[in-house]
Amino acid sequence: MAKESKKEPTDLTVEQKLKTLYQLQTALTEIDKIRTLRGELPLEVQDLEDEIAGLNTRIENIKNDVEDLKKAISEQKVNIDKAQTSVDKYQKQIDDVRNNREYDFLNKEIEFQTLEIELCNKKIKEFTEDKENKDKEIEECQSKLEERQQDVSEKRDELDEIIAETKQQEEKLRDKAKELELKIEPRLLQSFKRIRKNSRNGLGIVYVQRDACGGCFNKIPPQRQLDIRSRKKIIVCEYCGRIMIDPELAEVTTTVEKEAPVKKTRKKAAPKSAEKEKE
Repeated sequence: MAKESKKEPTDLTVEQKLKTLYQLQTALTEIDKIRTLRGELPLEVQDLEDEIAGLNTRIENIKNDVEDLKKAISEQKVNIDKAQTSVDKYQKQIDDVRNNREYDFLNKEIEFQTLEIELCNKKIKEFTEDKENKDKEIEECQSKLEERQQDVSEKRDELDEIIAETKQQEEKLRDKAKELELKIEPRLLQSFKRIRKNSRNGLGIVYVQRDACGGCFNKIPPQRQLDIRSRKKIIVCEYCGRIMIDPELAEVTTTVEKEAPVKKTRKKAAPKSAEKEKE
């Protein structure tokens, strides 16, 4: 016997397309429920990881600043040593001066080098204060980093636990969804996904409930209800844009409220006095 060839998406009847779409939506809704179960955990983990990366970068930059300050302090100390050497040299020379001109020149040089030493000391003080502030900043960032690493570790464990519980179920649903998508023609599938994305509850196809759209609950005209039940063309709600399907095709049992029975009221018997009057 020859194997039955697979039907192309375009070969499916409207009824088969609608049923396949509804099955696809059921699978996607289950996947959404699993994601809801995870809640905001994936985003929280991502935010914490981004914050940790930012803190690491900040700590690295501050450490580089500290190294630059250390070099600057060392340079100023070298300048102080040079200036002090010059002062000592000029102090020795001032004792052997021959005239006032040499004396004034040496005094000016000593004064200049002394001012240079004071300036270097001032810079060293400023750089040292900056370095101390940077060291404190590193400690604060390091403390914050450790807290965030602890938080992200706990969040990851929680997320991994949920994923482990739902992974197998989600994979089955994803495989089922992919299989169903292959049965639907691309244009219809794209329209369904667009409708589903734009709807708040994520429903792109809904069944009729009590003569109304199951998405927006607006009343459906009788003729349109007949078209939906006939399953010969794809009907879209004129209010919310969702695709509508017959409840029987969706294999959904809808409960219809029974009308309350009308109570029969007995006629009250006419008073005897009134009967006598009639006689």
